[in-house]
Amino acid sequence: MVSKKSLLISAVILFVFLPACSGTSASEQIYNHLEKAVELEETFEKQQNPIVELEQKEQEIYKKIIELSMDDYDKIKELSEKALSNIEKREKKIELENESMQASKEEFMKMEDKLADLEKESVQKKADEMFAAMTDRYDAYEKLHEAYSKSLSMEKELYTMLQDKELEQKKLSDHISGLNDSYQKVIDANKEFNDLTNEYNELKKEFYKAADIDVSYENTEEKKEKSPESEKNE
Repeated sequence: MVSKKSLLISAVILFVFLPACSGTSASEQIYNHLEKAVELEETFEKQQNPIVELEQKEQEIYKKIIELSMDDYDKIKELSEKALSNIEKREKKIELENESMQASKEEFMKMEDKLADLEKESVQKKADEMFAAMTDRYDAYEKLHEAYSKSLSMEKELYTMLQDKELEQKKLSDHISGLNDSYQKVIDANKEFNDLTNEYNELKKEFYKAADIDVSYENTEEKKEKSPESEKNE
């Protein structure tokens, strides 16, 4: 049949902890929007480990399937149904991810009309750079979400195909090839998202420093094993 190997993808988010500013200067208003946007991404972060666990379970199911022959059709059908249920659970979690990111973006964009109110040119320059990086990051997330959603849809097709007693090896292999191409798009989109996250984090630090906003930082790294777990090879 077809074999499948694990793929791990990570995402890094920088959290900033600081009592909310009480002033009304442009920089402080921007600060409030930035940190509110971070808070709104908490739901996004909370989905990562559950998604990883579901992916690992699906990987185990797939390995069991490829060890079977069509003489074990009933077992293949049973395992395929379990895999389809697993995918539906992941779909729900990535929708929660998406809702969290959209809420974060909506809050973040509220700072845009404050940029022109920054008095120091050096501070405004850093703020503009930070704004551009974060806007690009949200766009990158959109591409990541779309790519991952498409991969899940193709996985659904795969497990539906595996329940067909008359399935031809070529048809299966062609689908696996297309699925691998889809996975590569997830990898590329995730790398872009991570790179822009790191770039934004650094620019955010530079903006706070330029604006004389005193903050303390804590880095958190979480595995986002957004594999549609894998490559599937003949």
